[in-house]
Amino acid sequence: MYRLAPLALLGLILAGCSTVENGIPPEEAATTPGAGAAASPAAETPLVVPPLASLPDSPTRPLAGRFQRVNFSDIPAWRDDDLAQFWQVFLRNCKGLMRPTSGNLTLPARATPRAWQPVCAAAIDASRRPVATDAESVRRFLQTYLQPWRLLAPDGKPASNMVTGYYEPLVRGSRVQGGLNQWPLYAPPKDLLTIDLGSIYPELAGKRVRGKLDGKRVVPYDTRAELENNPARRPPALVYVDDPVDNFFLQVQGSGRVLLTDGPDAGKTIRVAYADHNGQPYVSIGRWLVDKGELTADQASMQNIRAWAQRNPQRVREMLNANPAVVFFKEEAVTDPEAGPRGAYGLSLTARRSIAVDTSFVPLGTPVFLGTSWPGTDRPLDRLVFAQDTGTAIRGAARADFYWGYGDAAGQMAGRMKQRGQMWILWPKQAGEPSAR
Repeated sequence: MYRLAPLALLGLILAGCSTVENGIPPEEAATTPGAGAAASPAAETPLVVPPLASLPDSPTRPLAGRFQRVNFSDIPAWRDDDLAQFWQVFLRNCKGLMRPTSGNLTLPARATPRAWQPVCAAAIDASRRPVATDAESVRRFLQTYLQPWRLLAPDGKPASNMVTGYYEPLVRGSRVQGGLNQWPLYAPPKDLLTIDLGSIYPELAGKRVRGKLDGKRVVPYDTRAELENNPARRPPALVYVDDPVDNFFLQVQGSGRVLLTDGPDAGKTIRVAYADHNGQPYVSIGRWLVDKGELTADQASMQNIRAWAQRNPQRVREMLNANPAVVFFKEEAVTDPEAGPRGAYGLSLTARRSIAVDTSFVPLGTPVFLGTSWPGTDRPLDRLVFAQDTGTAIRGAARADFYWGYGDAAGQMAGRMKQRGQMWILWPKQAGEPSAR
């Protein structure tokens, strides 16, 4: 998620994934319901808005950026975005906004539920909600209940930053190892420990480490190479993928779909979603190939990495083991082919309407008008989106990762995207400046 990388983009291939935690997808995607994630896809349940008096609050979390109140007419291309298919996405996002916050500082900051309660209540009120398929009716609703704020950098200047892209890939594999299907995607190991350092040292609130027990000591968890070299230590595999590079980049993405090619489930497509990781730092295999003199910097694309692997099958494991990080997965059914994987906000991502953000500037659940350009061009791409995902590489005011959707066409767009962008935050009029919990 949360979680995915522009695979063909040189700079991000070398630097690692755009929405990952040390090259690993954000752990918030696997949180418990009520603490940032949904127990089941949010689209399956209706929006329920609790009375304001019954909606609990938690302490305010400071935001690093600053905000400048503006008018809708100050937002470039505000009226150009076609909102005819937007309303259901808005209602789904309200489901996340109406979940009470936990106050857990290890989770990313969320938009303040009590600030949004009146807006979400209006969205389900027959006398106030817009005509869902009428773009101008939806736009009038937003202008009636929301106030735009331009996101500023900490120095008070309008924030401008990089916008990259991500998507959900499709790979081929089997539940049984054999033939081409040799590359495992593991379930979480039973002996993996996650330690909340903030529970021991308050000054480390929000910090976690992962490891395992060695006698009475907690030591780092096994690296990729250690798991490879010790079959007894390997966790159970959910599936075996038929291509090592596809396997690797699905781990970088943090979620994907697997077309099962044999066995009783042959022809079935499943989703493997992020469940956990081994806590080891991410090392780019593109950078490793460059450092070894196997590729030049301008050759380090996914396609060339795959071609190198095909030419050098005896060195594939050496290349993969250069990265000690391992992602662990859980299997999920694909109930709606159009719905994306769940991001750090616990909601299914929506193609071209979801972004990953730095929640120290933009809390999860916030509607954002993103001003950027189409991948590899100067053609404007101005969209009203929702902050629904996170990642360590997404840092700074106006830094974003744009979710393109599922499949090869989405991957082509994501792989070329490295644009500049600006943000305008939409916030309830009655609530003052944007705030977080």
